[in-house]
Amino acid sequence: MSRDHAQCAETPFLELLARGASADAYEQPVLVARAEGGPAERIDALERAKRLALRVRSELEGRRRREAELSALFETAHDLAGLRDLDAVLRAIVQRARSLLGTDVAYLSLNDPERGDTYMRVTEGSVAARFQQLRLGMGEGLGGLVAQTARPYVTDDYFKDDRFQHTGTIDAGVRDEGLVAILGVPLMLGHHVIGVLFAADRRARVFEREQIALLGSFAALAAAAIDTANLLAETRSALAGLERANEIIRDRSGVIERASDIHDRLAELVLRGGGVHDVAAAVSQVLDGTVTFTEAAGAPEHALEASRADGHVVRHKDDWIAAVAAGDELFGALVLHGHPGLDPVDQLTLERAAMVTSLLLLARRSAAEAEQRVRGELLDDLLDARDRDPRLLNDRARRLHADLSAAHVVLVARLDATAADADQEADARRRLWAAASHLAATRHGLAAARDGGTVLLLPLADGDGATDLARRTARHLGRAVHEAVTVGASAPVRDLAARPDAVAAAHTEAGRCLDALRLLGRSGDGAAAEDFGFLGLLLAGEQNVPGFVERTIGQVVAYDERRGTELVRTLDAYFACGMSPARTKEALHVHVNTVAQRLERVGRLLGDDWQSPERALEIQLALRLHRLSAPTRH
Repeated sequence: MSRDHAQCAETPFLELLARGASADAYEQPVLVARAEGGPAERIDALERAKRLALRVRSELEGRRRREAELSALFETAHDLAGLRDLDAVLRAIVQRARSLLGTDVAYLSLNDPERGDTYMRVTEGSVAARFQQLRLGMGEGLGGLVAQTARPYVTDDYFKDDRFQHTGTIDAGVRDEGLVAILGVPLMLGHHVIGVLFAADRRARVFEREQIALLGSFAALAAAAIDTANLLAETRSALAGLERANEIIRDRSGVIERASDIHDRLAELVLRGGGVHDVAAAVSQVLDGTVTFTEAAGAPEHALEASRADGHVVRHKDDWIAAVAAGDELFGALVLHGHPGLDPVDQLTLERAAMVTSLLLLARRSAAEAEQRVRGELLDDLLDARDRDPRLLNDRARRLHADLSAAHVVLVARLDATAADADQEADARRRLWAAASHLAATRHGLAAARDGGTVLLLPLADGDGATDLARRTARHLGRAVHEAVTVGASAPVRDLAARPDAVAAAHTEAGRCLDALRLLGRSGDGAAAEDFGFLGLLLAGEQNVPGFVERTIGQVVAYDERRGTELVRTLDAYFACGMSPARTKEALHVHVNTVAQRLERVGRLLGDDWQSPERALEIQLALRLHRLSAPTRH
């Protein structure tokens, strides 16, 4: 298929992508071409372009959906951080859950311990009054199954599902609402279920795993909002009691001032992007003690699990432990040292600080993961999308503190050890990808997972070489993943945005260098293409003759093309005459001084060691390949 056909086939689908057309619209160009009796080659090209465009459209939709989900979760977390009205926060959670899952109805029920049943707290999209006023006995309906097992449950057809207990009251309410498919996830406080968050459709539907996880995230935020509201209510009740007793108010005024101080300090830390240790330092000042953040492995296990379970500070010898956790993930703990006694307000201060710490860690990790994805996407575009606008590529790189105009080296890294099973191999690759991404971020470069390994694009510092960079990278990644990592590097390339073909060629060259290292038994080492000379042509899977010629005598060829000189012809004659200037001048019919001047110029272009046996052999091979690859003159 000609390139013109391919480009013509891609045009209508690019226009559809640009205007965000529906999936059905992508069939139109193919149907029109068939109706017009177009050639089979064009129709095949349109079919391939259509499939590619649909994959791109699906990927774009997935990214937009993930961005919308992440945005909604952050907005909800922001609402929770500034909690004033619990009902407003719960309504926002239910509304966002319904919108992102695209369901007809979403609702939230809470347990009533005093009456021993469950009631509807918030509904969104409901039209039936009886459904909105339902009160259910414990263990009844799908919600009862969720509450009993503390696990999500989903039914494609509610009335045909016999896994849970049907009752007349529940079935009547569900029938009035017209619901068919229902998903329910538990609202957990510690190990206790306090309610259920639902999403439901009035038609049969299969909820995907990602949608179940998303609803679970909203449920966790709803539970946190309820817990926060309860804590705020308890605090207000305590403050009301203090107001009624003037003497107690005076006794507690210093404590209240400290609580206000830590609130202001934590708010300021969050706004200016402070870190975990900044939070610990601020709490240390307010509590007049020493507060440190400790990883989960370094904290007392029993006290940490107890604090995580009930969400409160736990005493451990003379220390106080506040678990730093988000959902099922445990990050560590804030530890207040050397305070045998701690009043309730100070306990609350430490607990709030632990919550702020968990939010900061989540935000930092999400930002790091987002930056890794963006760096990988930019490198993928440099390797694959050769028609990208150089200006846009440079703008994207600048936002990542990368300079595409500088000299860079493409490196291909792979693990050498063979994993016992597929899961272990996938985990090892993830660790390699994470280590490479971190290295790229710290070096103002890019990294992307590709072909079972990782590709890096790293800037080359002044005085540094591709070989040294490859070896350092192999050592760094090997230490990070605790396994041998082999790294092949390309020759340096410049102006990457304007020369995307050079990036792809450098990637191929680095891959061949990696293959050569493995063939030579140098696993766990790093090397560049320049290390192998013409041997790289023999060891590589596909011989890159133009690349070898360019690396070896490219500067001489370019000098001749720019100046109209005959340095290449002089080199040919020089080696043919046994490296004798006297015989060379006779072969070329020039003065011996002319030969000497030309050879001096060659030395400046190729380096002082160009006549050493090893370099001379490579130069002669490159000259012969250059002569054979040149077009025949008649």
